[in-house]
Amino acid sequence: MLTKEIAEEIVKETMDRLKRNINIIDPDGIIIASGDPSRVGLFHAGGLQVIKTGQPLVITAENEKNLPGSKTGINLPIEFQHAIVGAIGITGQKEDVEEFGDLVKMTTELMIKQASMASKQEWQQRLKEDTFTALLNPPINAEPIEQQLKQLAIQLHAPYHVFLIDLQQEKLADTTILKQIEQIIYPDRSLVGFHEGSKIFALTSGYTPQRLRKKLQAVKEMLTKANVRCQIGYGTPAEQLEAVAISFKEAELALRIRTGSKTFVSYEDIETEALIYQLDQLTKSRFLTRVFPQLTPKTKETLQTFFQYNLNITETAQALFVHRNTLMYRLKRIKEKTGYDPQLFADAVTLQIAIWIAAHLEEEKM
Repeated sequence: MLTKEIAEEIVKETMDRLKRNINIIDPDGIIIASGDPSRVGLFHAGGLQVIKTGQPLVITAENEKNLPGSKTGINLPIEFQHAIVGAIGITGQKEDVEEFGDLVKMTTELMIKQASMASKQEWQQRLKEDTFTALLNPPINAEPIEQQLKQLAIQLHAPYHVFLIDLQQEKLADTTILKQIEQIIYPDRSLVGFHEGSKIFALTSGYTPQRLRKKLQAVKEMLTKANVRCQIGYGTPAEQLEAVAISFKEAELALRIRTGSKTFVSYEDIETEALIYQLDQLTKSRFLTRVFPQLTPKTKETLQTFFQYNLNITETAQALFVHRNTLMYRLKRIKEKTGYDPQLFADAVTLQIAIWIAAHLEEEKM
């Protein structure tokens, strides 16, 4: 509709082009925007007559005195969605301003339409994000959520998948990215929005894991073309809406625990390590202190690489750029200091858990 903000923008844009004074009159006949600030808030009888009749009105020196608040010029109705929402007046002599009338009217109505569309899109985006937030706070109230989804023309059905896109940059406010993601995963079966500024959430429904992976790949390719660096974390499928919050937490953990430069991080890939995040602080600290009274950066790097290469001596030595014998010596020293042999599976599990805990505790200090 015709707001004061939109009216002021119309006045600015049209006056810059026409170099004429422009007045915007609301349905009550009050000037809400004008190139002459002293006229804002005043009654405009000519504008009110145009609004009531729906017909243009030329104001001359002869009829000006019978139309309080009006000056010589032309006034035209502003229409939006088959209704008159206001009037626009162009100050000046008839022969000077009449030729601009239709152009100014068309431009004004177009600007109102664009503003309305933008406002509607903002409202819809807000509703999507509010709906998703409601799903993250069980116990959920299904009825209002279903009503909100109906307003958005979105139908969700199991299985539900949640994924988070970490944009790895400053806060991004461009909703064009959201629209492009929606088009890839279908807007009528997904909720997409911003989360904490630098992340984008997406709740999809009805996809198999294989199909979802293809969609994620398409999203990644689209973001790459837009020069947006990202990593994508996603949780396990949820069979009920009540479990969407769990899938979301899993996606968050997947991004939090991500390793290296992998684009896609599935919760299933880091599930064992994720269990550590559920332990209390004291338990983690006691375990780490018992296994590693002193954990040096070199020991940590050696073990992380050794486990990354599945206890393979040759590949680990190559990755660390050390001689095989040097690596063997390091592993022997770890066994002597901790009592755990990194080359034995059962002991390696204990050492791996300790390394994960160390990384987690360091992260919490940051």
